[in-house]
Amino acid sequence: MNRDDVDWQGYFPAFVTPFTESGDLDLDTLRALVDHYAAAGMHGIVVNGTCGEWFSQTAEERRAVAEATVSQAAGRMRVLVGCTAYTAKETAEFARHALAAGADGVLASPPPYAKLFPDEVVAFYEDVNAGIDGPLVVYNWPHGSGVDIGTDLADRLADVGQIVGIKDSTPDADQFFETSRRVRDRVRVFGPYMSARGVEVLRAEGGDGTVGGGSLFGKPDPEFWESVWRGDFDSAAKHAEASDRLFPKLWLPGGWAGHFGAYQSQLKALMAMLGQPGGHVRRPRLPVTDAESLAAMRAVLVEEGLL
Repeated sequence: MNRDDVDWQGYFPAFVTPFTESGDLDLDTLRALVDHYAAAGMHGIVVNGTCGEWFSQTAEERRAVAEATVSQAAGRMRVLVGCTAYTAKETAEFARHALAAGADGVLASPPPYAKLFPDEVVAFYEDVNAGIDGPLVVYNWPHGSGVDIGTDLADRLADVGQIVGIKDSTPDADQFFETSRRVRDRVRVFGPYMSARGVEVLRAEGGDGTVGGGSLFGKPDPEFWESVWRGDFDSAAKHAEASDRLFPKLWLPGGWAGHFGAYQSQLKALMAMLGQPGGHVRRPRLPVTDAESLAAMRAVLVEEGLL
């Protein structure tokens, strides 16, 4: 398989997994969030990834999230399911389930904690590839896996069987754009194009899409890509300027955590302020509850015209 075997492009919000305040899985709110993103015109969603708190779910819950999301999406947008786990065997088991449930594709980072060497990363994805039958996306998440998949390693992975894309969350922008140039002839690359620099790259070289942490902007996120597709780079640049202003006020450099709490905790608090159905976090994550932080977050949203 290669990039031409899928039609994925545009904005895919990384989907939070809603929990109740007591920590139970909240599938009703999950379904409401699927509907919210569909109404906003998202091109796809990615569930059970970092934003989806896969690490605090049981295997049964991860499968329930995949099934409920695919069922509720009902073909209105692409659904990619995160299958990251500690072994290739377990990753492939989650992937087979997601694909059988109707997911359009699956994605996985290198296993966390192990800090694999490059040959081990390639072997890991070859093992996952051998255990599934469907489109596979490499998830480069250095803060979680301890491995930053650089351009040379991405080049090797682009030739592995069913790998059709890379979700590249490296904090190194130069590396991201170099990786995109190197592998985009074989796999789709999703990453930080929605910036002033990204727009210039898109104008000159093109690009596939972005998997962002939720969607604080809502409709303007997919509309950014639709502007690019019709050659309206002035409109895209205007949204990129807004993104370049907003995110440094909320997220630490590299986007791995918020100024006011853990990534998922802060994102869900912001979603609640915006009226988006996000639910609560589950331990080990703790909610953002102090009044000073909540007031500061709300002030950012007001300052940027989102509230």
